Amino acid sequence: MKRTWLLGGALALLSSCAPLQGAQKPQLRGLWVDAFGPGFKTPQEVDRLVADARKMNVNVLFAQVGRRGDCYCNRAAMPRTNDSAVPEGFDPLADLLVKAHAQGLQVHAWIITTALWNSAAPPPDPEHAFNTHGPAAHGRANWLTQKKDGLNRAGADWVLDPGHPDAAEYIRNMYVSVVKNYDVDGIQFDRVRYPDGSPAGGPLEWGYNPTALERYRAETGAVGTPEPGDPQWAAWRRQQVTNLVRETALAVKAVNPRLSVNAATITYGEAPTSEEGFTRSRPYTEVGQDWLTWVKEGYLDVNVMMNYKRDFVPVQAEWFRGWNAFAAQLLRQSPQVAQVSGSAAYLNDQNSSVSQARQALRTGLSGWALYSYRTPDREVNAGRRTQADVWPELSAKFTARTMPFELPAPWPAPAADTLRAVRGSVSGAIPGGREVRLLDARSGEVLDSTFTDGAGRYGFLRVPATQVIVQVGAQRTAAVTIQAGQVVAMPPLVLP
Repeated sequence: MKRTWLLGGALALLSSCAPLQGAQKPQLRGLWVDAFGPGFKTPQEVDRLVADARKMNVNVLFAQVGRRGDCYCNRAAMPRTNDSAVPEGFDPLADLLVKAHAQGLQVHAWIITTALWNSAAPPPDPEHAFNTHGPAAHGRANWLTQKKDGLNRAGADWVLDPGHPDAAEYIRNMYVSVVKNYDVDGIQFDRVRYPDGSPAGGPLEWGYNPTALERYRAETGAVGTPEPGDPQWAAWRRQQVTNLVRETALAVKAVNPRLSVNAATITYGEAPTSEEGFTRSRPYTEVGQDWLTWVKEGYLDVNVMMNYKRDFVPVQAEWFRGWNAFAAQLLRQSPQVAQVSGSAAYLNDQNSSVSQARQALRTGLSGWALYSYRTPDREVNAGRRTQADVWPELSAKFTARTMPFELPAPWPAPAADTLRAVRGSVSGAIPGGREVRLLDARSGEVLDSTFTDGAGRYGFLRVPATQVIVQVGAQRTAAVTIQAGQVVAMPPLVLP
């Protein structure tokens, strides 16, 4: 039976610790476990990871099951990884879930959302999406994002374009296949954006996939090829990323409303101090990541900021505090979405990581996460010490008396009864880019609005407990009342 670990694991966790002085309030204590080195690739690595996480009083593992178009698992839409460090037939995700759940640890499936491949040699699996929809593919079959000059490789990576409808469908199915086949506690988006490439403060330069461009022209009436800084073009590309997050969240919640949907979000440079200021921030302008909207619209259960700053560099320390303050402000305004600050341990010494955790928690955030298990401080990152030497030291610092993780803390799954969602689709000559309104059936008041994706899909995750209607153009659905814990599929709308 699923979820039996919730009780047994929690009792195991508490029984091994000193008596708690009163109830500990929920606090997410996350650990990113990447797949770029040892972590959970063998049964022995999984055993050690779970033991190390327990000793540090971590409660959530963000395990990188999807690296670049592959999966560290045997049952997913992506092909099984060809990483030679994984024993033949071994399923890392399945093994991690059994062992982590037995110890009261949650496992969230972390997938790099848009990266597809990064080696000059193609993947050996002929069905890998790089082989079928990469640089050798033509027309609509090519899913790669491009710059205006035709460059289709961001550094070493080939990257999927969120504006291509088939690429977006493939990405959504990656996550859904994992949650259908594995008893994960959540999913995490990573690099759910366009690639880097602009100088600091520059415009978003990627998104020129030919199929995406055709969509943009058809949906907006624009002609020619827009410049990277064109405001309408920039807004359209941001919306494609937002559509992708929304539709994946809805599909995952339809499988299990108690699954946590979270994202590792960008915090480049100086932090905003207001929502309006966020629209001038580097995440918003340079890579098309409007995570403020994802929080406000309830597309996420947890926003995990990649607040990767050096604590010993004054300007970066100020940026770290600024993003924490902005997230704390959002938490007060949208308390349904947890706000977590993630630190780059590989950029810092151990005391700096402890200091950043304390600072984030004192700001009033929902928790703190460490990147990464493989590189727990800058000495390891520089190759001067080993992870095996450093991890026990760092763990001891975090769990010492009066330190951030001195005692265990719970982190509950999202409550199913807080979810009320609708999703649907439209068809017609141009299904994408259509404004969709959620109306109060009695008063006609517009409660919310969004835009359809390239396949004509739409959805809302914060539907009030009243009768509602969905309207697209002149077409309307019948009135429905959404019950708690449901993602209701609305009848399709046919548009002229």
